Amino acid sequence: MRRDYFLIVLLGALLFLPWLGSVHLFDWDEINFAECAREMVVTGDYMRPQIDFEPFWEKPPLFLWMQTASMSVFGVNEFAARFPNAICGILTLLVVYHIGRTLHDRLFGWIWVLAWIGSLLPHLYFRSGIIDPWFNLLIFAGLYGFIEFRWRFFSWANTTSFWTRYRHLLLGGVILGLAILTKGPTALLIAFLVLGVYWAKYRFKMKNYAGHVMLFGLAGGAAALVWFGIETALHGAWFIEQFITYQIRLFQTEDAGHGGFLGYHFVVLLFGCFPAAAFALPNLWGDRQSEEEMMDTHMLIACKRSDMGTWMQILFWVVLILFSLVKTKIVHYSSLAYFPLTYLASVTLWRAFKWDVFPRISGWILLVVGGLLSSLLIALPWLGMHPEVMRQLMANDPFALANLEAHTHWSWIHTIPGLLMLAASIGGFILWNRQQAWPAAQMIFIGGTASTAFLLMMFVKNIESYSQRAAIEFYKQHQEEDCYIKTLGFKSYAHLFHSDKKPPADCKKDDAEVLMHGKPEKKVYFVAKITTMGDVAGIPGCRELYRKNGFVFMERLPE
Repeated sequence: MRRDYFLIVLLGALLFLPWLGSVHLFDWDEINFAECAREMVVTGDYMRPQIDFEPFWEKPPLFLWMQTASMSVFGVNEFAARFPNAICGILTLLVVYHIGRTLHDRLFGWIWVLAWIGSLLPHLYFRSGIIDPWFNLLIFAGLYGFIEFRWRFFSWANTTSFWTRYRHLLLGGVILGLAILTKGPTALLIAFLVLGVYWAKYRFKMKNYAGHVMLFGLAGGAAALVWFGIETALHGAWFIEQFITYQIRLFQTEDAGHGGFLGYHFVVLLFGCFPAAAFALPNLWGDRQSEEEMMDTHMLIACKRSDMGTWMQILFWVVLILFSLVKTKIVHYSSLAYFPLTYLASVTLWRAFKWDVFPRISGWILLVVGGLLSSLLIALPWLGMHPEVMRQLMANDPFALANLEAHTHWSWIHTIPGLLMLAASIGGFILWNRQQAWPAAQMIFIGGTASTAFLLMMFVKNIESYSQRAAIEFYKQHQEEDCYIKTLGFKSYAHLFHSDKKPPADCKKDDAEVLMHGKPEKKVYFVAKITTMGDVAGIPGCRELYRKNGFVFMERLPE
């Protein structure tokens, strides 16, 4: 079995590490967190997150500490910012393999690994610089600690030591506390909703359940106090109060225009987690455990498998419903659902292999959703080669039209990801209908892995050239210059990170209003979009340098 763990580490390293820093970090989230980490390195203040050298209370610091550690080894760059998530990807594969092998068998462990690396967004997120991969892993691992504790607790003799009986519960709580330190109290909310729904399912009659949940929460709270408590003791409650206020606002309002329709996350998970979502769908509700499975395994193992399916169903629906109700709609908000989706997909494939149970709906979703995704991936390069069609589609968006002026090379070779996805979807559909479970799993997930890998290599640089490269090139040009750089009319962190901004000697002199209408002591560069030029006319002495791909670059000389 050690060989399998070594192979998984090697596979994860091959998939998640190459070309990790080949594309600029994307505004906002990737650069946001990387800039926080960079400012920790520059200031030496590792307790309180900052953005533009002012308090940033939106996120706690655990992930930022990981990035600062990475930057201390690899330097302040894209690779260092994304490296922690590549490590998270490898750990996630090891965790799901270990749980799958222990709970089912070696085949199930490998199917679960393939479901992760062969699905679009789960694979992609381990090559990003956002917080969510670590946040999700810690929540899942914390909850699994509680689940494992409940499975074991009543089988231990009363003479067993406290630590032996409660270690899974306490360690799970501590891991949940680390999730709180990664992204905030949403981790506690999700965990307690899952625990509460599970309890309600059994009509609140489970022995000692409430006490175990309270102890689990106390362990999580104690771990979270590593930062929350020390921060409050050192600086008072203001920073923590602002942090909590922001978390509440995020649930109640659309943040920075990130809205969406009620079924937004359902669509994201159906298409973004393809092909795992196709196999997970038959197991999203009800108990699908077969009689043959019950008779073929030891009763305790069978009960654990059935119970794990229940936990994963609850986790999926809690995440989907919670973030469907939240006003702010961002793709990665529902990414915790990747764990239950890939697990339930693996259950479908494993049962098909073991007991010839082949839900027909999975085959048709493979064909239909795979066909739609493939068509999109094939259409994008064609649109890139025919910008006149894109201009007609974006006629009402001047900034998007200007983005299309970027010098970006598209060719038919860029259709490879779509063609691979199409071949895998059709092949998987045929093999599934022929009731060949393991070949179908290999076909669709290996095809998905290859498609995603080629997508990252071929598409992301081109997309980045449209969306932000002109601005980033400008910021880098002035990295060594003693100047101010400000964006006008749009939110960005790119100018801070890529200009390598240093802490200002006087924050008042760096104020946007002073730089626009006061008397700046050194040159000021303003960057706007062609759609956000409204305030420029009122800035005295401001002159335009040039325009590129929808961005307008201006300067104001010191007086």
